[in-house]
Amino acid sequence: MTADRAPSAEIDRNLPVGGEIFLDHIGHFVRDADAAARALIRAGFAPTPVSVQANPDGTPTGTGNVTAMFSRGYIEVLFKTADTPLGREFEDSLSDHAGVHLAAFSIADAEGQHRRLTEAGFAMRSLVQFQRPVETVAGPGVAAFTVVRLERGAMAEGRIQMLAHRTEDTVWQKRWLTHRNGALGLVDLVVVSADVAEAAGRFVRFTGHEARPTKFGQAIALDRGRVSLFSKEAFAAMFPEIAIPRLPFMGAYAVRVQSLAAVEALLTQERMAMRRLGAALVVPFPKELGDGAWLFVENAGDLPWRS
Repeated sequence: MTADRAPSAEIDRNLPVGGEIFLDHIGHFVRDADAAARALIRAGFAPTPVSVQANPDGTPTGTGNVTAMFSRGYIEVLFKTADTPLGREFEDSLSDHAGVHLAAFSIADAEGQHRRLTEAGFAMRSLVQFQRPVETVAGPGVAAFTVVRLERGAMAEGRIQMLAHRTEDTVWQKRWLTHRNGALGLVDLVVVSADVAEAAGRFVRFTGHEARPTKFGQAIALDRGRVSLFSKEAFAAMFPEIAIPRLPFMGAYAVRVQSLAAVEALLTQERMAMRRLGAALVVPFPKELGDGAWLFVENAGDLPWRS
């Protein structure tokens, strides 16, 4: 078991090394990619162009995406592109509700993590090589990943997976890292569970990091980022404006920004709903991005579940 330690402040780079594990990106499942991209723009993000994902042999995986890239981590918005097994799984998830259905954790050794998860008792799929075309300032490029996938249902929260990035420079292009809202990095994910202890046990097995009790439930601190598990009652008390469509529910995630006052001014101009929660700003997702909320903070320690 990896020793639990404070994330983010200690590790300030895109990719993990050795046995480290980072919260890499969060994935919204949506029906209308263009509408979702416009919603990201209204919230001050700078989404990348649409990209259709493919297998190494050129056949479609069944989904495409747009992303909002940060200096550390990113947001992904996924949509269906083809009637493939992955595309049909996507449709099944989306039929429940639009919103966050994917949490991806970056690791350095995909093969080693696949073995570890198998030994930990998870039902596993084979390692898969995914890629998508990416335009760079120098011309066409490719973003490539080795993805460690669990069988559907092995993690009740949704598509919980690991990946090893193989093309850091094409994924984190400097031209996509500047956002009107000053977004700098993905920080924490909040998961609502009917049985926090059971969920914590699975996430401990999945991440290799210990869980610690909080007044809201339990939390797993990674080498960068954190998964905070909330009871239904704790989430409803903290986020009364967010309906819980199902349990478990990936209901919120945090983004570190340069200036909370600047985000507030921008969202006021865009007439978006928001409220202060201590030193954090709670912003429900626009309907185009599904159910849930962002928390914007200048420092990870300002998150209400960390204080």
